[in-house]
Amino acid sequence: MEMIRKKRSDNSLIATYLAIGATVVGVMMIFGILMLLAQGGVLELQPAAFYQFLTIHGTGMIGAAALAGAAVMWYFLRNYVDLSKKIFGLNLLFSLIGIVMVIIGVFSFEYASSWTFLYPLPALSANAWGTIGALLYLVGMLVLGVGFLLMYIDVGRAIIKKYGSLGKGLGWDVISGKKAEADAPPATVVASTMVTIVNVTALTAGATVLIMNIINVINPSFTFDPLLAKNLTYAFGHIFANSIIYMGVIAVYEILPRYTNRPWKANRIFLIAWTMSTSFTLVIYTHHMLMDSVMPKWMLIMGQILSYANGLPVLVITAYGALMIVYKSGIKWDMASGLIFISMFGWTVGVVPAIVDATIVVNHVMHNTKWVPGHFHMYMGLGAVVMIFGFMYFLSKEDSSLKTNLFDRIALICYTLSIIGVSGGFLVSGALSTPRRWATHFPDWMGPAVFGAVSGVLAAISVTIFVIHFIRYMMVRNKGNEGKVFHERKLA
Repeated sequence: MEMIRKKRSDNSLIATYLAIGATVVGVMMIFGILMLLAQGGVLELQPAAFYQFLTIHGTGMIGAAALAGAAVMWYFLRNYVDLSKKIFGLNLLFSLIGIVMVIIGVFSFEYASSWTFLYPLPALSANAWGTIGALLYLVGMLVLGVGFLLMYIDVGRAIIKKYGSLGKGLGWDVISGKKAEADAPPATVVASTMVTIVNVTALTAGATVLIMNIINVINPSFTFDPLLAKNLTYAFGHIFANSIIYMGVIAVYEILPRYTNRPWKANRIFLIAWTMSTSFTLVIYTHHMLMDSVMPKWMLIMGQILSYANGLPVLVITAYGALMIVYKSGIKWDMASGLIFISMFGWTVGVVPAIVDATIVVNHVMHNTKWVPGHFHMYMGLGAVVMIFGFMYFLSKEDSSLKTNLFDRIALICYTLSIIGVSGGFLVSGALSTPRRWATHFPDWMGPAVFGAVSGVLAAISVTIFVIHFIRYMMVRNKGNEGKVFHERKLA
């Protein structure tokens, strides 16, 4: 009973993570809709305001999804290793402080460099924003990063304490034949180890370039190599954003086995795939640099080849595993299992245009078009974020007697169709060579933007329904009317 009470106490913090993350995702959708309406000629929006919206939308969406993804990882990983609740809570505190600083910097001091904050743009804005705005944004991002870095260090500590090393957390002793497959670490531990390795690297790179930018803003005589700055920035941003789906996929590994009564086995092929993805994820950010002719050619070629390779190992074994674990299982579909299964579709489809864009000859034409947000909105919006929504419904079902209703089921269908619409609008725009990050469009470019905005409205309404359900769950459990005691279902 003491263990049950402890887990229920932990769930309150996890629920707070999820509620904040999902709510912010919904709010960021509104900014996305406003930008598309402006690009579609429906809404008159000043360019300065557009770029503020662009900055907060990109930064907020990734930050919020990462926060919720961390909650998914922490919830399940605590069943295998001893995690620190204090560090987990500290990350939330740092995130909230960082979010407030970023919001003030963007809206009160008109900071608008986009999430990339490419050097020397924070300090040289042609008076579009001042020193205070730049510092609030950069320091806010740094505070956010420090919180996440502390959490991942704690996760790494716990895995090393239990398994002996991060290599063993990835199952290298099983891959090498020193241990039998039956003794392989659980899929949750493998995925968490991978995320820890790549994100400690990413956040260190991000902190480095943020600190250099902060010093440059305060003292412009301090300069550094712009190419180095861009590499560090994209190493941070690309890795951190991609890690969200690797945290979210833990929900797939844990929830589907509970619904099908079939274990998700971490065999040797599974472990090799995760090791490959760990290595590739650290270096494929270079496909964002394919248009930079000053980059070493070997890095660009590596970026293309490994971007192809990275899209396959974990995705294939996870998608195939999800199909096999569900096939003839007699699974009872509900909001949680339905969302989790749909996320596999979003992840799979979203990777395809990303691989296309990673081809050097295509990238030179398409990378600065809306093709890129097209793949990313599908990959994240119908992949990673849906995993998080699925987990939210799973938690509310496991931890309370709250039932879903017709609105929830309609929202699931509407959300799926709407994200396909948003992403499709972007991809069509990219095929028309519509540039991304432009505040205004020519008339020939406006149609897909308007279509995307309408689809976005439907997505925002659906997310609102998801969030309302989860807030109802939090209210029910806080009143002590849970309806059933929290329990963990063991795998068959």
